[in-house]
Amino acid sequence: MQSALALLYPAQCVGCGEPVEDTHGLCGKCWAETPFITGHVCDKCGAPLAGDSDGAVDHCDECMTTPRPWSRGRAALHYSGAGRRYVLQIKLSDRLDLVPPAATWMARAARPFLTSDLLVVPVPAHWTRIFLRRYNQASELARALAKTAGLDIAPTALVRPNRTGKQEKKSRDERFENLSGAIVPHPKRKGELTGRRVLLVDDVLTSGATFAAATEACFAAGAREVHVVALARTVKDA
Repeated sequence: MQSALALLYPAQCVGCGEPVEDTHGLCGKCWAETPFITGHVCDKCGAPLAGDSDGAVDHCDECMTTPRPWSRGRAALHYSGAGRRYVLQIKLSDRLDLVPPAATWMARAARPFLTSDLLVVPVPAHWTRIFLRRYNQASELARALAKTAGLDIAPTALVRPNRTGKQEKKSRDERFENLSGAIVPHPKRKGELTGRRVLLVDDVLTSGATFAAATEACFAAGAREVHVVALARTVKDA
């Protein structure tokens, strides 16, 4: 049956639609144009760093000056070019076919701390945004990542009780102020986080304000440790 379906509906590149061998994969051209983050990176946020790694834990300038409550973090793509396009297509254009490959890229990026005891938790969206978009892109990525990596998931362990203003066009300080206290443990499900090592998932890491708020909420629920992974990282001059 699978072979017959493959003949009738051959796998297509999620970037351009050209036939590919791997389901939900990229063709060679789109792969080359996708800005994957590789090599020497910041251990807190996954931003690329200059030079080669000597095996020591290094941090970018932003993470050395901005406290990060989580332990380690990674991102799969630069938020530029095709990376930005994929993020926006998932978020705004119902391109959920991009989610499985995106989850695979995120799992590869998070490999340095991806262990079997991690509990995957998506960064929550306010219900009004979910109503307008019909889904929370962070939740879709989290589910696919949990499935890809064989991890447990707590999809509703965190909530946003109040709708906050959009982060776009806000300064760094305004972003942190906007998200302060905006994410909290679900009152009936916070026990899912108690004593667990958590992997927070979101689509984009910019200032880190959203991940910071979500991390603090995890700790408030008794989480033992928190790591973060984003599909894309905004990087200066990327």
